[in-house]
Amino acid sequence: MAEVTTQTILDGLGEIVEEIVGIPAADVTPEKNFIDDLDIDSLSMVEIAVAAQDKFGVEIPDDELKNLRTVQDVVNYVQNLAAKA
Repeated sequence: MAEVTTQTILDGLGEIVEEIVGIPAADVTPEKNFIDDLDIDSLSMVEIAVAAQDKFGVEIPDDELKNLRTVQDVVNYVQNLAAKA
């Protein structure tokens, strides 16, 4: 996979969140917690993870999903996997 920048992942994640749960992409900032700040439930979180996997070409196992609490957590996770690919 080509190098993926933090901003590219953040922008893509914002688009995914907006599409799935209707939260404006501009509100999807690194410090936001998916549950506490964005009010995203576990089912929607799974949908977001699947969409992120498709968009960024990485795999996010279900057991890792519970550890991805903030937008920055997902950005870091995707960026780390992309760097290894």
